[in-house]
Amino acid sequence: MVPRSLVQEIGALYSLPEVALRVNELLDSDQATNEQLEQIIIYDPALTAQLLRLVNSAYYGFNRSIETVSRAILVVGHQELRNLVMAASVTETFKDIPRDLVDMDTFWFHSITCGSLARLLAAEYRCKDQERFFIAGILHSVGKLVFFSKFPEQSAQILRGKDQGVEAMVAAERRIFGFDYTELGTALLKEWRIPEGMCELVAHQLDPFSAAQRAEEACIMHVAAKITDSIKPCVVTTAYDFRDFNPAYHLEAWQVLGLSEEVVKPLIWNASSQSMNILGVIKPGSNIVF
Repeated sequence: MVPRSLVQEIGALYSLPEVALRVNELLDSDQATNEQLEQIIIYDPALTAQLLRLVNSAYYGFNRSIETVSRAILVVGHQELRNLVMAASVTETFKDIPRDLVDMDTFWFHSITCGSLARLLAAEYRCKDQERFFIAGILHSVGKLVFFSKFPEQSAQILRGKDQGVEAMVAAERRIFGFDYTELGTALLKEWRIPEGMCELVAHQLDPFSAAQRAEEACIMHVAAKITDSIKPCVVTTAYDFRDFNPAYHLEAWQVLGLSEEVVKPLIWNASSQSMNILGVIKPGSNIVF
């Protein structure tokens, strides 16, 4: 079994909604108009409701209520629209993961925090197109969800070693399946026609220096993922403490980015706050407490 064959096998089960694919393709064309985007989104009532909830939430803090999709698109802009569409779509795609295996509210909080932190780190490093780091962060662990859903017994065995650290679980994935969640996730993202640059961020998150052409960008995703690993995405918990973290990232990645704890800690608080707001929009009633 190889990642691509598994993805092809489960392709119909784990496919992005058509609205997400159409929005992505239109935005990638650089010719998207607000009117075209509106016509796609209004045919998805759930996405329309989520978009309106987001623009009327404390995340934006507007004084006046925004009641139309066209106005919402104008307010959030095309990149933020893509972020919302992707976040909403992927959480819906994997809504049936067994709750006795993983708490999905915690998993998505972890993923959205990774995306938010990666975007903030990209801004600190003055990268171009910083929103793509947000999407890559949300999707960085999507391969785990395929394992959870398709192979629950083997996944439970892997998760029992979570206290030994992420590296131990990755080693167990490779031993049991022959590949790890980053390889599987990358194959799935390619099947979804996610842009190559974002696929590479997911593919090289464990070993950023294997990305010869995008090593600095991969370092950003690596550091963001390692920091958010401290949230323990597969454990139900009621509180998080970001004041004391010791992520097991490559020291070289930290040095390449010129980071320090004084720079990173405020970004972590900012990312976690953003994540709570976004999660509250795409998954109302989630049981995350911060």
